[in-house]
Amino acid sequence: MPGLRIFTINLFNGLAHPEALADTLQTTDPDVVAVQELGPDAAEVLDATFSHGLLIPALDHSGRGLVGRRPLEVEEIDLGGRPALATRLDDESWALSTPAEVLSVHLMNPVGRPVAVTNRLRRQQLQRLAQHVAANPMPRAIVGDMNASPAWPAYRQLTQLGTDAALATGSARRTWAPRWWMPRLLRIDHAFVAGMTPRRTQVVTVRGADHSGLLVDVDVP
Repeated sequence: MPGLRIFTINLFNGLAHPEALADTLQTTDPDVVAVQELGPDAAEVLDATFSHGLLIPALDHSGRGLVGRRPLEVEEIDLGGRPALATRLDDESWALSTPAEVLSVHLMNPVGRPVAVTNRLRRQQLQRLAQHVAANPMPRAIVGDMNASPAWPAYRQLTQLGTDAALATGSARRTWAPRWWMPRLLRIDHAFVAGMTPRRTQVVTVRGADHSGLLVDVDVP
């Protein structure tokens, strides 16, 4: 089966160190990178490293990007709140036996104010994400900052869309702390895969980012 390496990370609204991100990308050598809270400096690093994809930097927590080493087209999926980014990896360019989709998702923070509004948008995001998945059956990986640990109802909803790759491979690790240098407190960055076989996940710290990155290796039929 062809292998695919996906890296996802929340870059802390532009505070992640661009040099550290560049080093991480060189060391981990991912095929596809999904980023949340992308700032301009990190966007320059990604643009210099990857020839294909879409980068939308911003400093209001909405920055996002999805890039790859081979040709890919990226579209925004309107989830309400924050849009998702989606790319369909075609079988010819990516040497796959069937097209596969990678979705980068950043769910609204459930404790963000006003709480009633953010939680309404969060529920809408989950509903529209499920609708997209149901309407487009194919192998896929849904990755990103879900702002949901396994104790949250949102996490359980996401497990209905795919297998938690970190849990399935026995490599689940916490990914978030209030400061980048602190021990991680919560596992809220995830990869949910369907129609793919997860082989390994790894948590990778990038200096300056309050989230650790999640590196995911999958086999695609």
